[in-house]
Amino acid sequence: MNKPGIVLKPGRDKAIKNKHHWIFSGAVSYISEFNNGEILPVYSSSGELLGHAYCNQKTSILGRMLSFGEIDPVKELENNLVSAIGMRESLFNEKVTNCYRLVNSEGDNIPGLIIDKYDQVLVIQSATAGIDLLKQQIIDFLVKKLKPVAIYEKSDLSSRREEGLTMSEGLLFGKETKSVEVIENDIKFVVDLVNSQKTGFFLDQREMRVWVGELAKNKTVLNCFAYTGGFSLYAVKGGAKQVDTVDISTEAVKRAEENFALNGFRGQFGFIVDDVFEFLRAKELNYDLIILDPPAFAKKKNDIIKACRGYKDINRLTLQKMPAGSILVTSSCSYHVDEKLFQTVVFQAAVEANRKVRIIGRHHLAPDHPINIFHPEGEYLKSLVLYVE
Repeated sequence: MNKPGIVLKPGRDKAIKNKHHWIFSGAVSYISEFNNGEILPVYSSSGELLGHAYCNQKTSILGRMLSFGEIDPVKELENNLVSAIGMRESLFNEKVTNCYRLVNSEGDNIPGLIIDKYDQVLVIQSATAGIDLLKQQIIDFLVKKLKPVAIYEKSDLSSRREEGLTMSEGLLFGKETKSVEVIENDIKFVVDLVNSQKTGFFLDQREMRVWVGELAKNKTVLNCFAYTGGFSLYAVKGGAKQVDTVDISTEAVKRAEENFALNGFRGQFGFIVDDVFEFLRAKELNYDLIILDPPAFAKKKNDIIKACRGYKDINRLTLQKMPAGSILVTSSCSYHVDEKLFQTVVFQAAVEANRKVRIIGRHHLAPDHPINIFHPEGEYLKSLVLYVE
């Protein structure tokens, strides 16, 4: 076959026909010469046009589908941006919550692209060479459609190394904006767009923060790996008697204190800069409600064993010391540690802690982080709410 494109091996087109976005190199019988990031048509072994994918020969995922069928891929990109924005406009009242994920990669049918909205500022993450080549078109669309004050790039994802890309961060459009004040369910936060984790805030835990607020009434609360105090603020709003906020980062804890002051919260609040593992070992943990929301322990597949050891340690240490009748909210955002494995690790922690533990709830998905039913690999965040006897 001489024309540009990808031809799949016989019997290897089912996933693409089922609208899965990834083409692995082992499924390809022929591919024309291309530059990394270039969009190519994708054909079945019989010559049927299945859609268009941008490609990269450096990765095991050779192609990522931008469109299915005969529709133009760049036009479909615009259609999917319109659809993603429209869905969020139907989900959120800007007077109550003005920070949310605008585009969630495959969850919104645009592989490799994350866009988060912080009031009038947009933050983009590009994970792939294909999105890098489309970046200017995406920016032009966002400026025309949403008229943001600024668009900032924070493409510091490990996947970029696999794609043969360097990290990329900085202002793409508008006026320089270092931080922005936002509201989430009427709670105020200052989001640092430059010196921050992810795009500035953990938007994916919004529904779990709401749940913690409901659980916290009249309780003493410990928030571990607290970052800028999201769970802590919801606990206070929910009527907690006492809230202690722990993180290893001095800057994060300082920002948490500023967020408390911004909301006018005053009371029995502790702000502690400490390594959470050391804190859990040293303290009595006499709390009614404890939140464990650590960063991803498994950045890549080879980290799974080490990550599971870390998850088991923090959950065992916590379960050993929690009083009877208390509640533990424990989470993992490690993509390579799936829900079944995470529950197994927590089970092992409970056995070693010699505690009776019951699951009373599981993760509440934030609706602005949709999982494409045709692409279940997009599910990475999992949580368990545990009653400890």
